[in-house]
Amino acid sequence: MAMTMTQKIIAAHAGLEEVSAGQLVLANVDMVLGNDVTTPVAIREFNRLGLTEVFDKDKISMVMDHFTPNKDIKAATQCKMCRDFAGEHKITNYYDVGDMGVEHALLPEKGLVTAGDIVIGADSHTCTYGALGAFSTGVGSTDMACGMATGKAWFKVPSAIKFNLVGKLSGWASGKDVILTIIGMIGVDGALYKSMEFVGEGVHSLSVEDRLCMANMAIEAGGKNGIFEVDDKTLAFFEKAGAKAPTVYAPDPDAVYDEEYTIDLSKIVPTVAFPHLPENTHPVSEIDEVKIDQVVIGSCTNGRLEDLVVAAKVLEGKKVAKGVRCLVIPATQKIWEDAMNMGLFTTFMRAGAIVSTPTCGPCLGGHMGILAEGERAVATTNRNFVGRMGHPKSEVYLASPAVAAASAIAGKIVTPEEVL
Repeated sequence: MAMTMTQKIIAAHAGLEEVSAGQLVLANVDMVLGNDVTTPVAIREFNRLGLTEVFDKDKISMVMDHFTPNKDIKAATQCKMCRDFAGEHKITNYYDVGDMGVEHALLPEKGLVTAGDIVIGADSHTCTYGALGAFSTGVGSTDMACGMATGKAWFKVPSAIKFNLVGKLSGWASGKDVILTIIGMIGVDGALYKSMEFVGEGVHSLSVEDRLCMANMAIEAGGKNGIFEVDDKTLAFFEKAGAKAPTVYAPDPDAVYDEEYTIDLSKIVPTVAFPHLPENTHPVSEIDEVKIDQVVIGSCTNGRLEDLVVAAKVLEGKKVAKGVRCLVIPATQKIWEDAMNMGLFTTFMRAGAIVSTPTCGPCLGGHMGILAEGERAVATTNRNFVGRMGHPKSEVYLASPAVAAASAIAGKIVTPEEVL
């Protein structure tokens, strides 16, 4: 039976020769992930169920990233619960202040995910790792608890949508613009519980960072996961990160897809998602004046070094508009250090931006950049729901690092060309 990439990975982990869409299977997992918001819930369930041991101390990751450094007593209590549990069970991959990062940037950087893996995480953007040829998906904290104890999870095998990528990006267009364009085209429920499989010669022109951004936002189209074909760039990424040997799966030529789309990367232009859904997309060149109060460059979507380099290129020698707050948040400690050593911090600070420790902070309206009533932000994050970044009457506009940086300079949403 012909299978997609995702179906092949699930079949292998379930000990089956083949699986089909809609089938319920119990599969082994290679990594169970949680953060400082979701892990405490999982720990309470773990204890309530009378569980006493984790299945593998090396295959569980806990990343304190949402409210760290702790913003209040509740956040501190959450992290302490995780810290104590990790100590008790000798969890190898526990990351806290000083050795942490935004989880979906940190795990690939640490080489903890490789092609052919199944990764479950108590965070919806766990689908990020599909960029590396893994089947990764978000689960609830109860599933995380059971996964920590058994190393297994139940899945309904997803059907799939094929996105055949052709051509190459040009100008200031990036992976963020590609995925925003796709979500604008199919809608926030266009891939509901489906695997978004990205194939074609256009994949090879995309950086791994572009792919991580795109897979990250598969959930914003309702996808169960996003997944890319593995190529030489992926393999080079694994080697640099020190990841274990990958198991590479390609879709069968006659695999069944619910829908197929061809995306010409050469036609992708800088794009912004207006409030309050990622599907509400508009080419930046067609936007009437939208004044802004804040810009956030970072997150698990666009806080990688490549993103910061692009933002710095736009901001070099320029000034953030008066009345605009520009926050730059490197996604990991390593990215922070690399950006600093490259002189990017000097560029940001001379432009009037600030550089933060790695954190999810403003993305979920947690801390480090909350919006007041009536304020607008351009953010390189992945969600712009009502109240996502603060007051329910604030607005979030999703964009690439290039557009975010340009908008910080102009004080309104513009293309980079308009400020350079």
